[in-house]
Amino acid sequence: MTGPDGRLTVEGDRAVLTFERRLPYPVDVVWSAIADPAERAQWFGETTIDAREGGLIDMVAAGPPLPIEKKRMTGRILVWDPPRVLEHEWKQAIVENSVVRYELHPDGDGTLLRFSHRGLGVRNASGFRAGTHAFLDRLQAFLRGDALPDWNTRRQEIIQA
Repeated sequence: MTGPDGRLTVEGDRAVLTFERRLPYPVDVVWSAIADPAERAQWFGETTIDAREGGLIDMVAAGPPLPIEKKRMTGRILVWDPPRVLEHEWKQAIVENSVVRYELHPDGDGTLLRFSHRGLGVRNASGFRAGTHAFLDRLQAFLRGDALPDWNTRRQEIIQA
């Protein structure tokens, strides 16, 4: 079972990183935090989204202490099905080309977020686990209206746990 801490599954020379988070907010609220560039910028980083299948996504993560050209991620949107699924390519200078998918499912009065990042090399996927966990923690804090944890500090806490 996948949980809030994530799971790494190896398929040949590639890996799939998966997380599930139950968020006590309606699907539309969670979708907006993920797919609205202004909201996403607050917990992830500067984001541009051409909101349609085949559109482009461009993001610069706010957390990692890297030069912008290494933090920048671009790609085509493969699935745009509001407010249920956002899937896009992940092209970043520091890792293999891969695909990220957000699936939102109603769960009582909240939302079950299923996140996957597939196609990374095993070593990179292992490294991305703590960083993705930290970004999802920032998403949860954003939705609660709390101060966002520092990405690098939170990532280090996860690695040391």
